[in-house]
Amino acid sequence: ISMQGKNDLPGFVNEFTGSSRYIMDYLIEEVFLSQSEDIKKFLVQTSILNRMNSPICNEVTGQTNGQEILEQLEQENLFIIPLDEQRYWYRYHHLFSDLLQKRLRQLFPNQEKELHQRASLGFEGQNLIPEAVDHSMTAEDFDRAEELISRIAQKLWFGGEQGVLNKWADALPK
Repeated sequence: ISMQGKNDLPGFVNEFTGSSRYIMDYLIEEVFLSQSEDIKKFLVQTSILNRMNSPICNEVTGQTNGQEILEQLEQENLFIIPLDEQRYWYRYHHLFSDLLQKRLRQLFPNQEKELHQRASLGFEGQNLIPEAVDHSMTAEDFDRAEELISRIAQKLWFGGEQGVLNKWADALPK
């Protein structure tokens, strides 16, 4: 339907992202707005995660029912994708994630850094230090990021991951 009347179909398809008016309208009205307030809050708060599991969701949201919500979202086909056979790790469909992140900035504009700090703690708690570093960097919690990097720098260096270390070093303030 969205492609009707478009002269540059390849260009239109390439530009068809989460900011597309048609996708946004559908997701907002048909999916997001039809959820309970608790689910909406869970969705926007966890939208900062590239991948998630119950413990990390619980850390980010401050709730204890992350597993139940993830299972409910999956059962309802709510744009959540399992990343493994055990259904332990999930991610949101990228278009839905785009929408949720925009909603996060609208509804909770001052909460994003705090959510990234919580995500960093959640990933650290599962010994997923590179992801913990990324969330600390996004939260601009550079002292924490530096401490986390120092714990794994030697392993990354000798494991041939100098590019990751260089990326982080470039992102740290002088």
